[in-house]
Amino acid sequence: MNDWAADLDNADPVLEQALADLEREKQKLREVSKLWEESTTTVRAKDNSFSMTFDGRGELTDLSFQGSKYRSLPPAQLAHQILEALHQGRNEAHAKVEKIMGTGSATDPDFAGVAGGKVDPMEMMNSLLGPMLGGVDGTGANAPNSSVKKSD
Repeated sequence: MNDWAADLDNADPVLEQALADLEREKQKLREVSKLWEESTTTVRAKDNSFSMTFDGRGELTDLSFQGSKYRSLPPAQLAHQILEALHQGRNEAHAKVEKIMGTGSATDPDFAGVAGGKVDPMEMMNSLLGPMLGGVDGTGANAPNSSVKKSD
């Protein structure tokens, strides 16, 4: 039986780099998983009439009104403040993920884009695994719209 670790010593530098990148991303994903499970973000309305709490994924988990000040607000103003706090809370929760995952270069996967529904997860996985496998769709071809090109 072959010792794959010994074979890895003779591996192509591109494969070695891809494996190192994959391991680094796996560690970041472990940290993000922990953040999603344990983190909360709380934001307050500018006038302190209510607060909102979000889980690690940026989903609203609690809305608490302080006192009765919110009752005296015109409905349109209250609605505006609720939407403003909702956007702020989600943005702060997603910023925590971005801080862990990083978005430093054009080649980094856009995890915030995936979390926000702006990036196709298959495209992101292909950017990580594509150099090793020639694509993750099982055919050796790259995923549609992928920025990773298969080398000959």
